[in-house]
Parts: sequence; structure tokens; C-alpha cells
Amino acid sequence: MKLDRAALALLLLLLLAPCVVRAVEPISVGLALAGVLTSYISYPHLYCFFAECCGQSRSLSREALQKDLDNKLFGQHLAKKVIVNAVSGFLSNPKPKKPLTLSLHGWTGTGKNFVSKIIAENIYEAGLNSDYVHLFVATLHFPHASNISLYKDQLQLWIRGNVSACARSIFIFDEMDKMHAGLIDAIKPFLDYYGVVDKVSYQKAIFIFLSNAGAERITDVALDFWRGGRSREDIKLRDMEQALSVSVFNNRNSGFWHSSLIDRNLIDYFVPFLPLEYKHLKMCIRVEMQARGYEIDEDIVSRVADEMTFFPKEERVFSDKGCKTVFTKLDYYLDD
Repeated sequence: MKLDRAALALLLLLLLAPCVVRAVEPISVGLALAGVLTSYISYPHLYCFFAECCGQSRSLSREALQKDLDNKLFGQHLAKKVIVNAVSGFLSNPKPKKPLTLSLHGWTGTGKNFVSKIIAENIYEAGLNSDYVHLFVATLHFPHASNISLYKDQLQLWIRGNVSACARSIFIFDEMDKMHAGLIDAIKPFLDYYGVVDKVSYQKAIFIFLSNAGAERITDVALDFWRGGRSREDIKLRDMEQALSVSVFNNRNSGFWHSSLIDRNLIDYFVPFLPLEYKHLKMCIRVEMQARGYEIDEDIVSRVADEMTFFPKEERVFSDKGCKTVFTKLDYYLDD
């Protein structure tokens, strides 16, 4: 597909030069075009001028990634710190021992998908639309438990083929809590400390898993801090990372249930996403209004945030849907 677009672009360049075309015979035009296309195919830089190339991945800026997270992700001090350190450290290492594997956990609307999008955009200009970023959704791509063996074979072939084409491939697995247990173990050889597997090195690839599993444990810790009068920013990764991994490993409804990826310590970071408070929803709304070209109207911001529901029932501390539905609510007020 890309080759066709680029070839078409070069053909148009020739056709847009009528004085040149009229000056030569048709056979000469054909030979000239063939020569141009041969040069185009032979020189990667020329090809990459018209089409996305694996080697065009951005030289990640730690500062730019930090700025993106600070401006767009709210209430997630743990996730920000882990993501910036893990991703920038991995990409700056010319010879990593294994692929980077991140497992993001938390309730819906807390920012897991958003963070995977930000990571992709900081590595490839096209972000999630890049040919080297691959998104798998459990309920869409692996719907039937009876087909697990087939899915395992397909998943291995897909990952092997894409990493062969681009070592810096990114694989995002969404809805891990809905994935059939045992399926994800098919990719274990690709995440391990092997230099090469079947003549392919996976050490520069990135694997990101998104899941609601473990959200209860994360909420318990956050609620304990709130009830104790302590700031959520005082929560440390050590307060929940070990408990989170154990919780996910023993969750029968999780794609990580008794997974060898956890048992063999192949997940580099379990990243907790804390439940969002009222003030965080207002931050989301303000940013969304600006993104749509509106001036921030604090009356609208408050009215939208006030429509959201919170838990626990008595204390109403955390939003039960995070920022996910505030944008739909915002549509109502902006259309007035």
C-alpha cells in the first residue's frame, strides 16, 4: 500500500513536468520512470520520504514525554514517574537484555489507554496509526475460548512477522481482564531474556498490557490514605506493586491468571492507575474544552463534574468512570 502511494507520487512528479515529457518519446518516458522507481526502491531514504519507515522512529525526548504526561494525565503521579523512567531508559539503551513490558492497571477512565497513546506518539509520529504500533483488543481479536490454540498460533506469527519487519515494534493488549486465561502465555518466549528466537531478536520491542484487574486493590490503598488524612501523592509504588502483581496473578477473571509472564518475572513494571477525584475530573474537562477551541468556562466545568457519580456511596471520594464519560457530558453543554 505504501509502495503504491510513493510510486504514484513519483509518477505525478513526472506528469507535472510536461516540457520534459513532450521532449522525449513514450519509450523513453517508460525507461525514465523505471529508472526513477529503481532508484526509489534502492535508496531507503528516498522511500522513507514518501512512506513511514521503521528507522524513522523519533529520538524520544524525556522532557517531551514528561510534558505530555503532565499536561494531559491527571491524578497519576505513580504512573507518570514509572512511564517516564521506564520508556526513556529503555529507548536510550542500545542493547537491552529483553523487551520492555508494562502492565497498566486501574478502573476505566483513569488514563491507561491514554498513556499507551502518548507513548506511541512520542516514539512514532503517526502514533497509534503507525504501521509499527499494533493494538489487540481481547473481546474483538480473541472472542472465542474454543479457539485459544488457533489464537496462540496467530499471535506468535503476527508478532514474529512484525518484529522481523521492525525491531522497535509496539504491541498493546487491551482488556487483559477479559482475555482467556493461558492465551497470553503464547508470547512468553518473546518477552524472555533470549538474544534471538527463531532468528529474530525481540529485545527492542515494547509490550503494553491494559487491564481493570487489580483495580480493587489499588482503590483500597488510595482509600486508606484518604481516610488517614494522607495525600494521595504520598502513595509509593512499593505500597502496592507487589500486592498488585499477586492480585492479578490469582484473579481467575484475568488474562494473567497463573500466567508464566508473572511467574517468571517477565513483566518489568506493574503500573497502578489511581481512581480519580472530583478535582481531577475538572482538570480533564478544562483540557478538553481547550482542545476543542473553547475558552474555559468554570460554570460548565463544575456542572459537568457535578453530574458524575462517585464511590464509596457514603464518602463519594472517587469517580466510578473516571474521565471517560465527561466528554460526552461536555457535548451537551457545548451544544447549548
